[in-house]
Amino acid sequence: MDKQQFVKLSDACLARVADWLEPFDPDEVDYSTTDGVVTLSFADGVRYVLNRQSATNQMWFAAGARAWHYNFDAERQAWFDDRDGHALYERIAQVVSEKLKRPVAAP
Repeated sequence: MDKQQFVKLSDACLARVADWLEPFDPDEVDYSTTDGVVTLSFADGVRYVLNRQSATNQMWFAAGARAWHYNFDAERQAWFDDRDGHALYERIAQVVSEKLKRPVAAP
């Protein structure tokens, strides 16, 4: 994948997550965006970070003491973990659900 394609795909990923976070109550989970990064901030001060890693053409997601690296699968048109193959958006929903102690749908 060339750099331009990666930036386009990663920007779409970041925008999808930011759009998903918009309806949440900011007292529950708030978010901020900067170039290539979406930061989720929780009421207790904990932060999760989704960011673009241009050097590896990956999206990285860190939540608590865990972090995952995702490659884009052109055939399935989605981001998947480079170790066990789980999908990025489902992982985000899972860890946010655990943090909020209630189920949330994936972006």
